[in-house]
Amino acid sequence: MTQLTSLCKLRVPLGGQEIELQQVDFDAGGMAMLRTRIREKSRFTIFDVDPVTARAWGEALLDWAEAQPGRGTGAAVEGG
Repeated sequence: MTQLTSLCKLRVPLGGQEIELQQVDFDAGGMAMLRTRIREKSRFTIFDVDPVTARAWGEALLDWAEAQPGRGTGAAVEGG
């Protein structure tokens, strides 16, 4: 059975979306994936990315966040 491990849960303050990051470990082995689940009311968007893509995406998010004025506010974080 595929193993899911919750890594972090966030709530976007202005849109109310819920974002959850999970590690996905497959029964057959191989590379672990990072699953991103975004919930908007009753709609879900779910996608998995490999470690190389996750790193590039994370770096792009950090670069953008660091360039913004007033960086002290943001999503409420659970876990992590």
